[in-house]
Amino acid sequence: MNRWKSIFGSAGFYAVLALCVLVVGVGGSIALFSGRDKPAEAQSVPAGTDLIVPAEETPVTPELPALVETIGPAEEAPPKEEPPEEAPPPMPEVPVDDTPVTVEAPRLIVSPLNGEVVTVFSVDQLVYSETLGDWRTHDGIDIAAVQGTTVLSASSGTVASVTDDPLMGTTVTIRHDGGYETTYANLQARPNVEAGETVSAGQIIGAVGRTAAAESAQGPHLHFSVKKDGEPVDPGEYLKR
Repeated sequence: MNRWKSIFGSAGFYAVLALCVLVVGVGGSIALFSGRDKPAEAQSVPAGTDLIVPAEETPVTPELPALVETIGPAEEAPPKEEPPEEAPPPMPEVPVDDTPVTVEAPRLIVSPLNGEVVTVFSVDQLVYSETLGDWRTHDGIDIAAVQGTTVLSASSGTVASVTDDPLMGTTVTIRHDGGYETTYANLQARPNVEAGETVSAGQIIGAVGRTAAAESAQGPHLHFSVKKDGEPVDPGEYLKR
């Protein structure tokens, strides 16, 4: 007993113990690191045994939702085929009038005298004559005016006659186109035109007088009458043409 106590109680014991611990630690470290570097020994496989090698897994990339819709280039529409042009229908034949056209100047008609109508045109009803004191027809109109007032040709034409009528006094008759004839009576004794002379519309042919014995009671006036193809017509209608 005292012998073991002397051993464990001596300094040499602890030195030997420390040395053993150090050796064990170093040996364990060497064994540990040498075991890591040394490849594991392949295990022996019995002959005829099928080896199953695990297949390598292909990494799968997760599909992400499309954020932007890809728009391809617009397809060009095929050219529109135009329908074939239809030939216009043939023009209908129009008869051609080869009659030569005669250019005529527009007819100008003016009033021979501006004034009040004191006796109207009347061939269907009788009119009382203050001068003659009877009832008779009146183939023209009587326009009151101051003696000496100029009288105009109602339209262009040719002077057919200049006469001194016993009832109607100094009278000028003018022939016009279209079968018309105008008469101006109760003029002063000397008119401004002669028979056969060409006159224009509005030309002065004489002046108001008091030469008509059959109408002397009416005072100074122009007796104006119109005929168409020899028949009396209303001078008012003629002047509206």
